[in-house]
Amino acid sequence: MIRYVRPNRKRDSTIPLINVVFLMLIFFLIAGTVAPPLDPELQLVDTSELEGREPPDALVLKADGVLSFRGAQTDPETFMASRDQGPVRIVPDRNASGQRLMEVTGDLRRHGASSVFLVTAQALK
Repeated sequence: MIRYVRPNRKRDSTIPLINVVFLMLIFFLIAGTVAPPLDPELQLVDTSELEGREPPDALVLKADGVLSFRGAQTDPETFMASRDQGPVRIVPDRNASGQRLMEVTGDLRRHGASSVFLVTAQALK
């Protein structure tokens, strides 16, 4: 009679995996405490009541599509003729048309702007 011998399976041990996870946990706990905490007597600046306004060297695109620079109405060609060829900043109104913004950006690039940056507000939540 032939005897059936089961192949001896080696069970995968989870001990090495647990060790790796444990070492990673210890590493991140130590790495997170390396930076010293802020001085408890330090009072940070509160900017919630600051009045927002555009940078003085930026174009403003209003909701109706009118472009202005330092309060005076302008167009991309006139604006680029009065300044050097370089990056331009635009502060668009929240309700300004995206199509108009793309038109203005394209006109600025055609008249010599090396790049066009949009200035936006970042909301902290």
